[in-house]
Amino acid sequence: MARKRKGEKVDGWLVIDKPLGISSAKVVGTVKRVTNAQKVGHGGTLDPLASGILPIALGEATKTMPYIVDSTKEYAFTVGWGKATDSDDLEGAVIHDGGRVPDRAEILAVLPEFTGIIEQVPPAYSAIKVDGKRAYALARQGETVELKPRNIEIQSLSVTGHDAEKGETTFHVSCGKGTYVRSLGRDIALRLGTYGHITMLRRLRVGPFGLEGSISLALLSDLGHSARARAVILPLTTALDDIPAVAVTVPEADRIRCGQSLHLPDAKLGTIVLMDGDTPLAIAENIDGTVRSRRVFNM
Repeated sequence: MARKRKGEKVDGWLVIDKPLGISSAKVVGTVKRVTNAQKVGHGGTLDPLASGILPIALGEATKTMPYIVDSTKEYAFTVGWGKATDSDDLEGAVIHDGGRVPDRAEILAVLPEFTGIIEQVPPAYSAIKVDGKRAYALARQGETVELKPRNIEIQSLSVTGHDAEKGETTFHVSCGKGTYVRSLGRDIALRLGTYGHITMLRRLRVGPFGLEGSISLALLSDLGHSARARAVILPLTTALDDIPAVAVTVPEADRIRCGQSLHLPDAKLGTIVLMDGDTPLAIAENIDGTVRSRRVFNM
């Protein structure tokens, strides 16, 4: 007999504007306590040093998390010139010092080299596994971590502020999955013949979730376990806005729930969302008119 899951059935998304100094896991814990949801997960980790958009999936929305983790993200970040750290940000130990501060024109001149599909080596302090262990765990033990370069996509990169006196420059970047902003700042500095590390990092958008629809963790805590907290939860389908929706009949919905396929020759090919009226039924794949479910929602 299946064990009954603790908590209440809550399905949807909360978009938290994560403050500095706390982990993504702590945000998840706070959301779980406030909403009393049976299941909670986050769409893309933010380091304690970083602030900004942290989408939190509740209940059946956790089935849509891969589409959020893999979506386009936007960041504002500041590079402090002249120093490199072992973590490529403020939290690490200084490993190189005495580098120069480049001028704005120099920085602008190299930005085209960092747009499009580029090769990037992740920072040593990352969650990538090396021989079964997290890279950051090995780095903290003093071991040399060598990570392989990977292709990433930088869709746009611009300078939004430059302060030569403070020795720092602020950027805006829109990027694809797998991008490490700490590595981006490090590599821009090296290309300019100097050192650099991230001194500020703020995530502005994750897929459909932006600051305009976010809520602070403090405000969520103030709302408490109440109807007011539930009122700020976004529908599960918010994460699937970019995926074509296809309406199905009641018999067709029953077939999908039973694990059967559908013949829908007029439906758009590829990934689609099957809708039973206003209720999301499943994420499915349409191959030559044969539709098979990938994730069925228990709504």
